[in-house]
Amino acid sequence: MIQENDKIPTGSLTKKGVIGTEQFDPAQAFAKGTHVLFAVPGAFTPTCSEQHLPGYVRLANEFADKGVAGIYCLAANDAFVMAAWAKDQEVGESVTMLSDGDASWAQSIGLTMDTGAFGGVRTQRFAMIIRDGVLTNLFVEGPKAFEVSSAEHVLKHL
Repeated sequence: MIQENDKIPTGSLTKKGVIGTEQFDPAQAFAKGTHVLFAVPGAFTPTCSEQHLPGYVRLANEFADKGVAGIYCLAANDAFVMAAWAKDQEVGESVTMLSDGDASWAQSIGLTMDTGAFGGVRTQRFAMIIRDGVLTNLFVEGPKAFEVSSAEHVLKHL
């Protein structure tokens, strides 16, 4: 598993663009400045929709006040599902929604889980603070937990 003080690895994530999808390389995107990336097991799922994503949307201005250049939400859903979820949750510009459709980037950093028939391999629930391309804080949830990856918890560590 990726550890604090490791460099963020390159990867091929996607996000919904004006037309189709756009490629997103985390190593390049997070190379300068402070960024917060959090991951959810799936778009439109109960805890993710009722607590996890809404916390980051609600506190986006407080993250910006602490110098965070961007907040990013990652899931093993496709970019179009992530865009639909963002619209449903009224995310606006507060959080950039990223797709790791086959969970390959999350696998490369050791943060996946197999949900079996529910949805196969998914991203674990986690959050990270990244400064100038280096992982400075990593918060990984235990099974069925939602505490350390919350917006409120991450904000306290900035």
